[in-house]
Amino acid sequence: MEKINIEGVTLYLAHPDDLALICVGQEEVIRQVLAAWMVVDERDLPLNPRLVGKPGVGKTTLAYAAARRLGKEVYIFQATVDTRPEDLLITPVISDEGRIRYMASPIVTAMIKGGVAIIDEANRMSEKSWASLAPLLDSRRYIESIVAGIKIKAHPDFRICVTMNEDASTFEVPEYIHSRLQPQIYVDFPDEEEERAILKANLPFGDEEVLEYVVRFLQTAHKAGETFSVRDGVNIARYALKMLRSEDKEEEKKEIIKTAIAQILGPGALLFWPQRPEGGSHLHPVN
Repeated sequence: MEKINIEGVTLYLAHPDDLALICVGQEEVIRQVLAAWMVVDERDLPLNPRLVGKPGVGKTTLAYAAARRLGKEVYIFQATVDTRPEDLLITPVISDEGRIRYMASPIVTAMIKGGVAIIDEANRMSEKSWASLAPLLDSRRYIESIVAGIKIKAHPDFRICVTMNEDASTFEVPEYIHSRLQPQIYVDFPDEEEERAILKANLPFGDEEVLEYVVRFLQTAHKAGETFSVRDGVNIARYALKMLRSEDKEEEKKEIIKTAIAQILGPGALLFWPQRPEGGSHLHPVN
C-alpha cells in the first residue's frame, strides 16, 4: 500500500478505481464537466461540478468518463447517510502490530496525487460531513484532519465532481455547500438511439430483438414520466437473455422478456410493455 509522510504523519493512500464502465453518448454533459474543470489563467481555479438527475441515468459513469478523458486517476467515494467527517478525510485504524494507522480516504488520496475525486450520491450525507469539505471546495483548497492533526493542501491538478440523485431519501444540502458546487449539470434519460447504443455496448452478445423490446419499453416509460433507467433496462435484458439460454425454458421470447420486466421492476411496469404489430418493423406500446 502506497504511503506518504505529511507534517510527520504517515498516511496510507487509497487505490484508484479502474472500472469497466461503458459510456455511450451524452457528449454534451462530458463537455460541460471538462469545461468546469478547466483552468484558463494562473489566477483561475477549477470549479466543482455536480451532476444531478434520477437514479440510474449514468451520472457516475459520465463523471468517470470525463476524468479519464483527462488521463487522470479516478477515486470514487460512495456517500451514505452514515458517512462521517473522518470517513471523508482520514480514518485511524489499528494495524496488526497494534499501532494506529492513518488511512487517507479516496478524496484525500486524489488531493495528494492530483487525481479526480467523485463523491457519489453526495446528497445522502449530513451537514456535519459536508462541513469538513467546505475549505476544499472554495479557494482555500485544503482539508484539515482533527483525527490526524494535519492540514493537507490539494495538488494543483486535483479535480472533484459530485453526483446527486433526485429522490426523497436524501438530505437538503447546506446553502454554503450549494454555492461551492457549481455548475449544476442536469443529466436526463438518454434518447432512443443513445439508449439502444448503451444496451448494445453493455450486452454485445445480446439478442437484437430482446434489446429492441427493452429499448421501446424504456422509451414508453420515459414519455409517461416513469423513472425506469437504462440501468434497469440492462438488468432486464441480461436476465431475459439468461432465461432464454436456460434449457427448461420453452416460452415465447416476448413472454420471457415480460417476466424479466415484472420480476425486476414489479408487475405494474408491464403497463409500458411494447408489442410488435403484425407485418410491422417497429414496436409500439399497448393502448
